[in-house]
Amino acid sequence: MSGITLSVLDLVPRLRDHSFEEALEQATNLAIHAEKWGYKRYWAAEHHDMDGLACASPEVLLSHIGARTRTIRLGSGAVLLPHYSPLKVAENFRMLAALYPNRIDLGVGRAPGGSAHTSMALSGNFLANVADMPNRVQALKALLKDSYTYEDVPVTAKPVPRIPPQLWLLGTNVKSAAMAAEYGAGYVFGQFMSDTNGAEVLTAYRQAFQPSSLQKQPRSMLAIGIICAQTEEEAIRFAEQAVMPGTERQEGQFENDNDNRLLIGTPEQVRNKLLDISVQVQCDEFLVFTPINSYEERLESLRLLAGVMLEPINE
Repeated sequence: MSGITLSVLDLVPRLRDHSFEEALEQATNLAIHAEKWGYKRYWAAEHHDMDGLACASPEVLLSHIGARTRTIRLGSGAVLLPHYSPLKVAENFRMLAALYPNRIDLGVGRAPGGSAHTSMALSGNFLANVADMPNRVQALKALLKDSYTYEDVPVTAKPVPRIPPQLWLLGTNVKSAAMAAEYGAGYVFGQFMSDTNGAEVLTAYRQAFQPSSLQKQPRSMLAIGIICAQTEEEAIRFAEQAVMPGTERQEGQFENDNDNRLLIGTPEQVRNKLLDISVQVQCDEFLVFTPINSYEERLESLRLLAGVMLEPINE
């Protein structure tokens, strides 16, 4: 309809005292509906020891969702690479790519995903691991193109799928964009977590992009918060109760003069804002984060948005 591609970013929240099991089933339900409504991708985030979030292992959740869906691309938003061996990450996502051909995205980021003590329990000195991030991304890229060596001995991440996973880097600043451009990976700018101008960051990524064996042209997405409802007043009410990463919002703060972190309104209002933003940032794909404190209303927001932006998949 609009010429814009929409995808879903799910933090896999545990809402209103629901169990972790219910949160994971709701994540699966969200992916199933997103596929039916025409969203291109479902991405799950990774967090650790956080009572309100249920996904510590995106690759396990994606394997389950892959068996319950047919066409939607599945990915991580993101695997927190400083915590892990690049080889193990490559093996996990090549396994997924072999199970679900041409459907797997490997998004990586550098955030801790939990408290300082949780991060230390998970992988030791997190700051040292973050400093090693460029080397880990380089190793991951080499593993995905079967050119990795350890002490000059070839090491292959197996299984080797017929169609490899797509590599994406996620970030909220020019530094992460520069890394994605240098390694020839896709890039997702987390607008919903940043006050930085997304247009500037994505322009810097495109200008610095170096073609690679992974992809020949730059490929970017803008991750953005969206709350849709039948009326503007209802959307604002949902937004008053929303929890946005990296910020504290006060009750009564919202009027419908939103910045680009969180778009609020009727489907038509949000559609018009997205079209304007797509021109500003030269981006034709949005990764939609929906911070509504109800599973049913979250689904309804995504359904309403799809209704004015996407072509549903015929059963």
